[in-house]
Amino acid sequence: MKISRKSFIESSFPVKEVSAESGKEKNIRSGNIASFHVWWARRPTTASRATIAASLIPDSENIEEWNSNKELISELSKWDNAHNKPLLDIAKRKILNNYENTPPKILDPFGGGGSIPLESMRLGCDTYSNELNPVAFLIQKCTIEYPQKYSKNISLDAFKNDRNYIEDQNYSSSFFKHNEVNPLLEDIRYWANQLFGNSKNELLSYYPIDKSKSKPIGYIWVRTLPCQNPLCKTEIPLLRQYWLVNKKSKKICLHPFENNSEVHFKILKLNDDSDLPNNFDPSKATVKGGVINCPLCGNIIDAKTTRKLFSENKSSQRLVAVILTNKKEKGKIYRLANEEDIKVYENATEILENKCNSFLNNHGFSPIPTEKIPLMSGVFNIPIYGIDEWSKLFNDRQKLGIVTFLEKYFELLIQIKRYHSEEYTKVLATYLTMIISRMLNRYSKLAYWYVPGEKIQPTYVRQALGMTWDYVELNPMSEASGGWKNNLKDILDVVSSVSSIDRPSNITNSDAKILPYADSYFDGVITDPPYYNSVPYADLSDYFYVWQKKFLGHLYPELFVSELSPKKNEITEMAGWDPKRYKDKDKKYFESNLKAAFLEFHRVLKPGGIFVVVYAHKTTEGWETLINSLLDSGLTISGAWPIRTEMSTRTRAKESAALASSIYIVARKIKKQSRGFYPQVKEELIEYLSSKLDKLWSEGISGADFFISAIGISIEVFGKYEDVIDYEGQTIRADKILEDVRVIVANFAVKKILHNGFASTISDLTRFYVLFRWQFANAKVIFDEVNKLAHGCHLDLSDYWNRKGFIRKDKEFISLLSPTERDFEDLRGSNELIDVLHLALKLWQINKKDEMYNLLNNTGFGKSDVFYRVAQAISGTLPTDNREKKLLDGFLVGRQTIQEKSSEKPDQSDLFE
Repeated sequence: MKISRKSFIESSFPVKEVSAESGKEKNIRSGNIASFHVWWARRPTTASRATIAASLIPDSENIEEWNSNKELISELSKWDNAHNKPLLDIAKRKILNNYENTPPKILDPFGGGGSIPLESMRLGCDTYSNELNPVAFLIQKCTIEYPQKYSKNISLDAFKNDRNYIEDQNYSSSFFKHNEVNPLLEDIRYWANQLFGNSKNELLSYYPIDKSKSKPIGYIWVRTLPCQNPLCKTEIPLLRQYWLVNKKSKKICLHPFENNSEVHFKILKLNDDSDLPNNFDPSKATVKGGVINCPLCGNIIDAKTTRKLFSENKSSQRLVAVILTNKKEKGKIYRLANEEDIKVYENATEILENKCNSFLNNHGFSPIPTEKIPLMSGVFNIPIYGIDEWSKLFNDRQKLGIVTFLEKYFELLIQIKRYHSEEYTKVLATYLTMIISRMLNRYSKLAYWYVPGEKIQPTYVRQALGMTWDYVELNPMSEASGGWKNNLKDILDVVSSVSSIDRPSNITNSDAKILPYADSYFDGVITDPPYYNSVPYADLSDYFYVWQKKFLGHLYPELFVSELSPKKNEITEMAGWDPKRYKDKDKKYFESNLKAAFLEFHRVLKPGGIFVVVYAHKTTEGWETLINSLLDSGLTISGAWPIRTEMSTRTRAKESAALASSIYIVARKIKKQSRGFYPQVKEELIEYLSSKLDKLWSEGISGADFFISAIGISIEVFGKYEDVIDYEGQTIRADKILEDVRVIVANFAVKKILHNGFASTISDLTRFYVLFRWQFANAKVIFDEVNKLAHGCHLDLSDYWNRKGFIRKDKEFISLLSPTERDFEDLRGSNELIDVLHLALKLWQINKKDEMYNLLNNTGFGKSDVFYRVAQAISGTLPTDNREKKLLDGFLVGRQTIQEKSSEKPDQSDLFE
């Protein structure tokens, strides 16, 4: 079936509206598929729903119909409309009409966390999803297959009659509507409560309620190292800070003191900071960045020695405090750990070995995972501290808890099989495992106490496992974040939410390069592939894989064949993360394998079928691989749109050059135009980009997102040709395309930033400074990216870094010095605009106005409109809390007076009061 008309997304897209909704989704928890289980770099469901609809609804030359379609797509992107049946029915009808009243077959070959297949199902498509990773595959089973397959509501009476294991249950759940029951929800709830109850009976004594009837929710532990001062030798407790709570209304901290040459603590409850003891700052404790400061003798242990001591097993751990709740008191309660707390933990340690031996004898395998954790730059640094096995991420009481759940789980499966089919038992076992797997994220020695929110932060607070000096041991039976009840609730909320979709997805577990489908099978392929080297999915997922294998290996033997999650066929560039293990998985590997996958997608697409790929890598190296793979795939690019998928206020955005937008690239399985010659294609590119860049600018796209968006647009031009060559017969590849795009975008951006003000008259170096601040603000950026920006400004970065000037190189990173970071000696005597501006700002800051006026008069910049436009432009690119911006804004307030005074002898009046 060939589609005769372009889809809506190939001509337009409500970028601003969809971006606004996508940025909100990460704050939404209840019913959000992302809250089912950890998976990395998920695309927002709101953006996925809008994109799929725009890809399958046709474009229209009728303005009323076009406006109606745009409004529909905008409304579909709203979170609250995920269950808006009338709105969804309109979208379904439009899609069906476009596909001759047959639901289109849509495939996501890199299904991941399941956002795209979920929204494809919601829009009535015949949906297929493929995923190589077993952890992600099981997440999809539990969210886009099992709920839709086993959640047909039945009457409460029929449910009770059918479930003969039920004795006296209270069915007043909020999930019930009109005396109807979702059988899958209630079965998960029932058997989860059975598992919890059976485990709780054994574990409760290891998390005892204290004499005041307060219940522990967590235990604060610190790692320790012996002081290396021979005259001290105390065990140093390693803490990032001493605060337990630091709010206006509530301030509690640990206070260290010496007793018999040992560090002890007491808990201080403060009214405000004035109650703190003299010279005591709770925000600064004993360790930062691996450097340790002994609180008794002041001896410093450097980071290298710290790692050495840990690797030599010289470290220990110490239970410091207990976090509790009590129905009679509001909020969390904190007390010091006592001898009874320590004795209870020691009892857990004693019972653990016997429990493991018993399990091994009964089930034939050890319940504790001993697989190795690799040392990976930027991902896993914990092996350098001796944490080189997955089991070492858990203390003995945590291991006892997991093993007890595992033991009771196997006992419960025997009972479940008495009442349910083998297939349905497998379904319920998977959900029970997911509750425990989800709990593990806050149940390790890397989970820590988040002081501002008074809660336990998860192990995977970011896409890495880094060393945590002090950690919180969760009580899994408590009602804290990460406890059993909250994990069960979140899973039930998601299952309830997705159960309203009336058709399941078809999920396969295979290599995306070898799909188990016939030629020309799908109407559309819509996917979110791996982003080059952004996320090492397989290695990250091993944290869950090693435990899921214990619970589910006998039910899904095909998924858990290997010791760790399969990595051989994972399409990611890994040589940068781990050059020893992944020496062959370099840029060439990624590009060739992504090309093979795209060729496979071309094979399974019907003629005329649509292809949408979501991409969000921040470096041009990552984009080169995508573009080359697309150009070689046989698919013809027909559109590209940037959609903001991250919150702009997130911490990482402020500290790095991470993207806030993803680019949705659209292509078709249609015949390409014949060969293009580069000079003509480049002219076409310049003309096409000029019109498109104006629209991007008006949509509020800026910085790194603007450039990456321009890349997406540029391949619309190049991608429609079979190939593009220069007059010497050389094929033009992505590196050349990106080089030209960067120059075009740089010229366009400078003109816009300066409001069309003399952009051509500023020097290349000043142009580079303006563009860097616009694109990266004050972040540290990988050298290669900055060097390419410099080339776009006709500069060679190696001529400038770490010399007299503002460019600094530290290892593989480049940063720019602000005016306050530069020396007067480096600035005086330069006529470079940016240097003069920096010197003027420094003189203004220290109130040396006479010298500033003379500087601006002598250099001729005092009355130069370009000079002030550059200052205003830099200010406009920086965040509001940036120090350089504040300095620029203060300077610009006095612009008129400065212009007057810089051309005459300055007087002594205070112009800036």
